[in-house]
Amino acid sequence: MSTQRMTLAKGLNSGLRKAMEDDPKVILMGEDVGKLGGVFRITEGLQKDFGEDRVIDTPLAEAGIVGTAIGLAMRGYRPVVEIQFDGFIYPAFDQIVSQVSKMHYRSLGALKLPMVIRVPFGGGIGAVEHHSESNEAYFAHTAGLRVVACSDPADAYWMIQQAIASDDPVIFYEPKRRYHERAEVDLDAPPVGLYDARVVRPGTDLTLLTYGPMVKTCVQAAEAAATEGHSLEVVDLRALSPLDRKTIFDSAKKTGRVVVVHEASTFLGMGAELAALVQQECFYHLEAPVLRVGGYNLPYPPSRFEEHFLPDLDRVLDTVDRSLAF
Repeated sequence: MSTQRMTLAKGLNSGLRKAMEDDPKVILMGEDVGKLGGVFRITEGLQKDFGEDRVIDTPLAEAGIVGTAIGLAMRGYRPVVEIQFDGFIYPAFDQIVSQVSKMHYRSLGALKLPMVIRVPFGGGIGAVEHHSESNEAYFAHTAGLRVVACSDPADAYWMIQQAIASDDPVIFYEPKRRYHERAEVDLDAPPVGLYDARVVRPGTDLTLLTYGPMVKTCVQAAEAAATEGHSLEVVDLRALSPLDRKTIFDSAKKTGRVVVVHEASTFLGMGAELAALVQQECFYHLEAPVLRVGGYNLPYPPSRFEEHFLPDLDRVLDTVDRSLAF
């Protein structure tokens, strides 16, 4: 067994390296991904080892980057595009929702687009709004796209390889505030399926449904609640589209109470869809309405205020108490 302790950033780097070693058709593209190794150093060393033809520094033109990747994917390559910060994806929005998402359906299955769009997302690093957004609901809402979010080094290592191997276009979210957190990664263990949710911490009294950067916050909330005698189950969704409904529903039916936690605004966010689904499918098992914890319906604030904007341990526990009080 080969187990290594690494950061989430290193997990992504190692996963990209493995995918490039296994398939010469895998190409990386993006602003500063080559010589610099990316703003967060996710692609560090890859241009040196695989060359400028496979790790390509692009102009500052997100629509052009994604458009070029579409053409490469149609020609049999597997391009991996880096969007430097989440808020920079909007210039490429039309390419993604009008072209990437529809090509397979529009061509009656004749054309596939095996491409990955990597998006560092969320706040917590002291940056401003275009560097700290959580725009996953836009793309999860768009039919034809697969949308996933890793939360720890093991998932980073495995999920990026699975996303690259997929014949569907994948929007791959990376929680930038967790880039430097470390954990053991078993490089030989069979990975969890790319679209499967994962019970991170079992519990019996209430389910916390979450993903990305909030997984760690929810585990901390479950640990704090345990000191008061409450058993919380934490489910890392991992895939936002498609959703692993069985794992979600099984947990909701077991505990009878559900709180959805994410950084994005709760207004028309992932939590709204999850709350509707759970209440439609698990209504007779619920002891309380499904509640949500998320960002406010406001533009992301200046860095000095972000700790008041982002969901934290206290807000999660307050909502847990409201649910348990029903």
